[in-house]
Amino acid sequence: MRTVVLSDIIELIGGGTPKTSKPELWNGDIPWLSVADFGGDRRWVDKAEKTITNLGLENSSTKLLKSGDIIISARGTVGELAQLKRPMAFNQSCYGIRARTGVDQDFLYYLLKKSVDDLRRQSHGGVFNTITRSTFDVVSVSIPNLETQKKIADILGSLDEKIELNRRMNETLEQLGQTLFRHYFVDKAKQSNGNIQTIPLGKKFHPKRGRSLQARDMICGDTPVISGGLKPAGFHNEANTTTPVITISASGANAGFVSVWGESVWSADSSYIDSTTTEYVYTYYLFLKNKQKEIYDMQTGSGQPHIYPKHIELLEIANLPDCDFNDFEQRVRPLFDMIHKNKKQIDYLSNIRDLLLPKLISGEIEI
Repeated sequence: MRTVVLSDIIELIGGGTPKTSKPELWNGDIPWLSVADFGGDRRWVDKAEKTITNLGLENSSTKLLKSGDIIISARGTVGELAQLKRPMAFNQSCYGIRARTGVDQDFLYYLLKKSVDDLRRQSHGGVFNTITRSTFDVVSVSIPNLETQKKIADILGSLDEKIELNRRMNETLEQLGQTLFRHYFVDKAKQSNGNIQTIPLGKKFHPKRGRSLQARDMICGDTPVISGGLKPAGFHNEANTTTPVITISASGANAGFVSVWGESVWSADSSYIDSTTTEYVYTYYLFLKNKQKEIYDMQTGSGQPHIYPKHIELLEIANLPDCDFNDFEQRVRPLFDMIHKNKKQIDYLSNIRDLLLPKLISGEIEI
């Protein structure tokens, strides 16, 4: 193992933004990354919301990163990481990172992931709000020889490959569920010549507001607490719902975001939960996913815009016979059973990876 500072082993590449006032610089064939396009727990990124033209690349300070290069967010949501599946440009809120000679690029991704985690811990709960070029001058790391680097990257990479495979499978399964939903509840209604009427969703779906928890209650037990972002925000020692359940974010940046859970969850007061429709839970989940834009647009209030259950209950759904509801639910339930199973495996593999990563990088586990 040798100890170095990060800036000794990486090439740091800055990004930029073509002038938005010049349409000829935009909507081309080159993906242009911002922090909104990557991060979370996903290693790879292969697409971006916005694209630029070759003219945009030539007439701005952005650079074209290579496949395999690493991107890290420096402002906003700081410390998000991803590796590129294809050449992509990027904005000035990020850095591109490329390994120098003697360092494996895939190993570097995991080394940076550990370094960011260490920086977050060192902030002791404070704001970790920016990464500058000088940050890489002061972060010391220990790295093994190149052969060991490749072995470490292979071990951690194999776990990430399985995690990504499960995620893509879940995306495909949910898309299949959406296709079936449109066949039952959209196409049938269109083909009925007005014979199929609609009813307010509230006749069968009754969202309730969650409640806040004390900080001391969120550190014990094994029940996820779902916050406004609809990601587990902590844990509580009991569940207040049966499974499966639907949650809807009530306010904030993720307002209107709908999720379905195959486990007991505790809904915080920034989201709504429904546990009364377990008979048709996936029917209503897929309906609400189709209506997410409409739900988001329901926000009212100037200080802190909010979505209320009474508005969601007014959404109209096709009033099909109960036999159709039952038939549809029976068809999609196995899809979501598989999705929930895959999610549990993703959680398990992610925990194993996160446990191994610092131990392998530090040499605590020899290979």
